[in-house]
Amino acid sequence: MEIQSNDERAFKQVYEAVFPILMRVVYHVTNNQDLAEEICQEAFIRFFDKGMEFATLDDAKYWLIRVSKNLAINQVKRKAREMGMVEKLKKFPTMHANTSDGAQVLVEKETRKLVQDAIDQLPEKFRLVIVMKEYTDMDYKQIASVLHISESNVKVRVYRARKMLESILSQE
Repeated sequence: MEIQSNDERAFKQVYEAVFPILMRVVYHVTNNQDLAEEICQEAFIRFFDKGMEFATLDDAKYWLIRVSKNLAINQVKRKAREMGMVEKLKKFPTMHANTSDGAQVLVEKETRKLVQDAIDQLPEKFRLVIVMKEYTDMDYKQIASVLHISESNVKVRVYRARKMLESILSQE
C-alpha cells in the first residue's frame, strides 16, 4: 500500500500509528514533554508539506523518526550553545550576584538580550551565518547553498562570528 504524505486519510493513518513512537524517541532526546510534542508536530508538518510517496507505512515511519530525531538533536544542541553563552557571560563581573530563582530568570533574560545585541553588532555577512547556524536547523551545506558560497567559507564565517561575539561580550 503506497502512502502519499499529503493525502488526508493516509496522513491520519500514519499520524495515529507513528505519533506515540515519535514522542518516545524525541522525549528521550530532549527530556522535555512540551518540547517533544512541538518537535513531533513540526515533523508531521514537514511530512505533510513534502507531499512525498512512501511504499509502506514503515517507510513513512522511518522517515518521520529520522526527521524528528534530527530536529530534537538540533534543538538540544542549540539549547546547549545558548546555555554555554549564558555560562560564559556569568563569568563576567557584572553577572556575579547571588540570585534567587526570579532574579536568575531576569539575569538569563538580560543575558539573552546582551547576546542578541552583540549579534546585531556583527557585520552582515557574519551575522547572517551565525543566525542561520544557531537559530535554524540548517547545516553548513544548506547555509552555503542559500548564500551561494562554499561550505568551507560558511565554516570560517561561523568561526569568526563566534570569536567576534566573544570579544563583544567580554567588553560588556
